[in-house]
Amino acid sequence: MTGSLRDTVELLAVVALGLPAAACLGLGAALLAGARPPERVVAALARATFGLSLVAALGAALGLGASGLGAIRVDLGAWFALGGYAFEVTLLVDRLSAPFVVLTTGLLGLVGLFSARYLHREPGFARFFFLLLLFATGMLVVCMAGSLDLLVVGWELVGLTSALLIGFFQARREPVRGALRAFAVYRVCDVGLLVAVVLLHLHAGTADFDVLAAGAWPEAAARPEAALPPGVAAAVAACLLVAAAGKAAQVPFSGWLPRAMEGPTPSSAIFYGALSIHAGAYLLLRMAPVLEQAPAAGWALVALGGASALHGTFVGRVQTDVKSQLAYASMAQVGLILVEVGLGLPRVALAHAVGHACLRTLQLLRAPSVLQEHHALEAGWGGRVPWADASLEQLLPPRLRAWLYALALQRGHHDALLEWWLVRPALGALEALDRLERRLTEGPPAPGPGPTSAPPGEAAPAQDAAPRGGGAP
Repeated sequence: MTGSLRDTVELLAVVALGLPAAACLGLGAALLAGARPPERVVAALARATFGLSLVAALGAALGLGASGLGAIRVDLGAWFALGGYAFEVTLLVDRLSAPFVVLTTGLLGLVGLFSARYLHREPGFARFFFLLLLFATGMLVVCMAGSLDLLVVGWELVGLTSALLIGFFQARREPVRGALRAFAVYRVCDVGLLVAVVLLHLHAGTADFDVLAAGAWPEAAARPEAALPPGVAAAVAACLLVAAAGKAAQVPFSGWLPRAMEGPTPSSAIFYGALSIHAGAYLLLRMAPVLEQAPAAGWALVALGGASALHGTFVGRVQTDVKSQLAYASMAQVGLILVEVGLGLPRVALAHAVGHACLRTLQLLRAPSVLQEHHALEAGWGGRVPWADASLEQLLPPRLRAWLYALALQRGHHDALLEWWLVRPALGALEALDRLERRLTEGPPAPGPGPTSAPPGEAAPAQDAAPRGGGAP
């Protein structure tokens, strides 16, 4: 009975991931061939895909609980092999991945239903759903990856779709600028994840979660045979913190998050209220056995999350639009989730992440209606609705209050500092490499016909001169 139940869970896990991937490939092939599928066909495809994927995810989660097993591993073979290394495609269904898979498929189905109405008659309707299906594939790979190698694949798909949906309204300048900024931050921070993978392969011999940790989450602990030297463990932990901070918009990489609200409201809800912004916390929960080998990692995580929570609360209080307020509220809550991870409270962090994702999705999906409701409230009130005067700011001296207000409007100058110590040096290095490459690859300029030169003191002959009239005067 246990064997058949285990086989059922493995099949349902593959179905939950395979349906969005197959739908994404089918819709992408149609768009690439120049077809323009009707909105009702695209919406029906997304609705059926997310609905069936949610059913499969729920079945896998219930089957895992009924089996009494802490984790079920699904081996799908090797993607490729090179020398002594083989990229194994393995899925892991356990008490950490199962709730995130159910959350992912459920919220994506809700956002898909909302988007079919919200984006009605939008020229990029099919393109939006293609990116949404691609994001679903990437997020499910992140959740169910059995190794850090495979997790990187889903991680990159999530980052790519995030940037493309921020710049969805590509005819406007600000969405494109916001997308490029988010993509640049992702690229810089993802280097940390890649370096962590390389270090694990060099010193532990693998990045497979089953080999790195013994036992099922959240009781998993590092295996003695996969233990890392103290310096390497600290370097891996630091790299993972950088990768998680970039994806979760934690300080000092928080400047891209409010600019990401230039995208469609449904993508803002599913990315920066629900799923993508929690991917960093999921990574750290999954890699907790490795982080435990670096004693300072927990305190660094507490400091990072606490600073981000304070920054998000501080700056969010001066925002004048609802989506920016919700963006900074998400940043603050994810900062608290990272604090919980750093304090060794994985169950609390998981429950906090799931609850926050559901609440923030609802708030962001309702954001377009808030302004209209506020105007109706003002019309019923007969004027502007007064704000509550009681607040902690009233206890501060007026000059200090004004200075703090200006500092909050400048987002704590994080953007300027980030540009000064990261963006400008990176651009300068890239420009220098570009000049060096041009100098090495381009030969001397080819000689070409130039203007006829005249001796000093004499005028150069006219070029292409044509006589006017019948002849000389």
